[in-house]
Amino acid sequence: MKKTLVLATRNKGKVLEVERMLKIHAPEISLISMADLDIGDIEETGNSFEENALLKASTVTKLSGLAALADDSGLAIDSLNGEPGIFSARYSGVHGDDAANNAKVLRLMDGISDRSASFIAVLALTRPDGQSIISRGEVAGQIIFSPSGDQGFGYDPIFQPTGFNITTAQMSPEMKDSISHRGKALAQIAPKISPFLSLS
Repeated sequence: MKKTLVLATRNKGKVLEVERMLKIHAPEISLISMADLDIGDIEETGNSFEENALLKASTVTKLSGLAALADDSGLAIDSLNGEPGIFSARYSGVHGDDAANNAKVLRLMDGISDRSASFIAVLALTRPDGQSIISRGEVAGQIIFSPSGDQGFGYDPIFQPTGFNITTAQMSPEMKDSISHRGKALAQIAPKISPFLSLS
């Protein structure tokens, strides 16, 4: 019997990515999103990826009465002191404007030789009794000089993972899932989802 889990996002790219990976790691889970339940955006007031992921998941659990999985993720660039970090989705001032966010990063990186960066994802799983589980995944890489590729979303067109000569926006969904920060975090937490929901 399928168990329902709410993904605490309205981002269609994230929904598709998590759905693909759950089919592999936890096929017994039926995923719905905040959009399906008409839950509005949740203000991210935490000071870390962990705090924001837990805040989003617990809020959705309270509003829906269902277990929820939330992700807080972003790009951390060494030469920008870890920015955009937890502000990745709204770095340019407009939430979710990928092109503007990428343009701002490239503008700030102009003339900087150290282009090392990491994608970081933290997943928080919550259930109505207040219990939670957290996992974290990271992938190292570098910021290239101009956007390349039309797959993925967010900062994928300007991020080249270590060991590859293409960006994450040039990878097939399956290749990206196998190396991505969210893929790593989900691989850690996915086997725990069903037992966790069964205990609620």
